[in-house]
Amino acid sequence: MKIATWNVNSVKARLPNVLDWLRAAEPDVVLLQEIKTVDDGFPRLEIEELGYECAVHGQKSYNGVAILSKVGLTDVAKGLPGDESDEQARYLEATVGGKLGSGGVRVATIYLPNGNPAPGDKYDYKLAWMKRLRERADMWIGEDVPVVLGGDYNVIPTDEDVHDPAAWEGDALIRPDTRAAFRSILWLGYTDAYRALNTTPHKYSFWDYQGGAWQKDNGVRIDHLLLSPQAADLLRESGIDSGPRGKEKASDHTPVWCVLAGPS
Repeated sequence: MKIATWNVNSVKARLPNVLDWLRAAEPDVVLLQEIKTVDDGFPRLEIEELGYECAVHGQKSYNGVAILSKVGLTDVAKGLPGDESDEQARYLEATVGGKLGSGGVRVATIYLPNGNPAPGDKYDYKLAWMKRLRERADMWIGEDVPVVLGGDYNVIPTDEDVHDPAAWEGDALIRPDTRAAFRSILWLGYTDAYRALNTTPHKYSFWDYQGGAWQKDNGVRIDHLLLSPQAADLLRESGIDSGPRGKEKASDHTPVWCVLAGPS
């Protein structure tokens, strides 16, 4: 099962690129972020024509997440538990590949808050959101099933994941509290699918539109697929597909993917 995560930075604006990549890469499951549309505005028909079922948790003009699946899509749950007042569309869960316990995998698409400027209210919201995410991740660890928590985490885990750490000093994506909150999720027992199989430093999933960042390879790795122990046992391949970032009218992010073996 090939599972990918991609912040598309407006699914309507990037639709030709999204469809081209779906045809070429043939992922089984895709976790989308920042779709920037309400549920009814999602290009469901065009994507369904490629064989995908779609679950959408949208929001007008901002945020928004979706799950695409060729291998079934059940038990969809919208929103990250823990704060009923949070109306931002940043989290969506579903089961793909069958029933849990019988080959199925629980997946979540995550658009974690950016948190800038930091310190400030937006950074407080980011850390509180990460605490809620950790609680949800811990709950799934207790269920003893394969889980993939994928998305745009807006977290640069280490200095090996950024072109110039000094240039990013003080940014919400790299602050010590941000990194500590991310590590606290990993320490529950989750595996960073990309880093588990790719040790070369300075490989990125995001390049800003400004300053020729893409052309200079001045990027950061902030899009992650975190695997529960049961999912990590199935991990066979992982990578970053930088091709879509070089397209015209590209998202500033590019897909990150992993391949899980079927149950033995």
